[in-house]
Amino acid sequence: MTSSLRGRLFVGLTAVILLAGCISGAFSYLWAFDEAIEMQDSVLIQVGSLLQSGSVKSDQTLRGVDADAEVDVVELGTAPRGRTEEGQLWSLQDGLHVASFTDRSMRVLLRTRLDGSRFAVLQPTDVRDDIAGNMALRTLLPITALIPCLLLVTALVIARSLRPMVRLAGDLDSRRVDDMTPLPLAATPSELQPFIASINGLLQRMKLLMDQQRRFVADAAHELRTPITALGLQAENLDSVDLPESARERVAALKEGMARTKHLLEQLLALARHEAAPSGDAVVVPLDRIVKDVVADVLPETARKGIDLGFELIEPIATAGEPVMIATMVRNLIDNAVRFTPPGGRVDIGVLREGSEAVLQIEDTGPGVAPDDIDRIFEPFFRGSRPTEDGTGLGLSIVKRIVDRLGGSVVLENISGPALTGLRAIVRLPAANSCSASIRTHATG
Repeated sequence: MTSSLRGRLFVGLTAVILLAGCISGAFSYLWAFDEAIEMQDSVLIQVGSLLQSGSVKSDQTLRGVDADAEVDVVELGTAPRGRTEEGQLWSLQDGLHVASFTDRSMRVLLRTRLDGSRFAVLQPTDVRDDIAGNMALRTLLPITALIPCLLLVTALVIARSLRPMVRLAGDLDSRRVDDMTPLPLAATPSELQPFIASINGLLQRMKLLMDQQRRFVADAAHELRTPITALGLQAENLDSVDLPESARERVAALKEGMARTKHLLEQLLALARHEAAPSGDAVVVPLDRIVKDVVADVLPETARKGIDLGFELIEPIATAGEPVMIATMVRNLIDNAVRFTPPGGRVDIGVLREGSEAVLQIEDTGPGVAPDDIDRIFEPFFRGSRPTEDGTGLGLSIVKRIVDRLGGSVVLENISGPALTGLRAIVRLPAANSCSASIRTHATG
């Protein structure tokens, strides 16, 4: 049996409609058949009455009677005719009978005139049954035509009745993972309201749990940042101390670990901050200027790694949001591209308008992302199946949350071609104004 509620309802109602149609059709057929037989008996009685009253002679054509009905009149005379078929009919009393005549089963009406003569009005029973059957079948045509209409109406009613459930499922599917807004109870069927209330209760409990986790992460990261910073400063102070080469290698490894830990704490704080409710009002932010500032900050690092970082296309364009959030989003995307681009590679940036959207595109010449990891690349702490650089796995997760909060979209796709690999990140945000000027620059690291 199908597991679909809609399928079960349709199958069940279809079975009921077909069963009711068959039963009503059978009763209608039998009723119509009996009525047609009685109507033909009435015809025989009317013919007999006319003959008995003398209004019609037996040798006259029976007008008003369908020739296909094969109604016939047999004069029996005033006395029985021995063992003939007419004699057998004479032996019957006046009225309707079923008898054999000319080797056929006949419906016979016997009548006696005032002068004592008798006559019989006959009609073959097989002809009567054919006429009655045809008339009865005609009564089934409306029922036969009604059943498909009822099935169509049933399907439409079921689809309309289950539409609130479909809308509810679509609402839940289209939500962000961190959207715990209660589902609306207004304009929903009463049967669904207990189910929706249970979902809202679950969403509320999940929201409380997520808030507790965010506070814990933020508090822990904040408490750890101060001692990590102090340890980092102490490690920096060791640079002025005369240490053996082996000790300096250990100090360098310690400083590198401190830097990674500090970066992780900063990303955790950023994640907790951007998962919480926005703290500031949205303003018009020049996206091109923010990208330029971030590129200027990253240029020294790309110069050390020998990476060519620059703009392929940059247009003056703005979007609505918080400057800090947008700068964090841009910085994480560029940091991710630079981190996975090998020395001598390229990172190309484009800022442009497409219709009503502000588009930020970043391409690198790194190894790209494994196809199996594309769908999970925005999950927190997910670093992929082939990480080649140290990272926290939070940068792209923060990017996704910021873009969602700004009402945009972000897509990562691998670049493939002859002797060419890399990753392309495309961010689309609602544009805040129209800019027609186009500036093309290129900053080399």
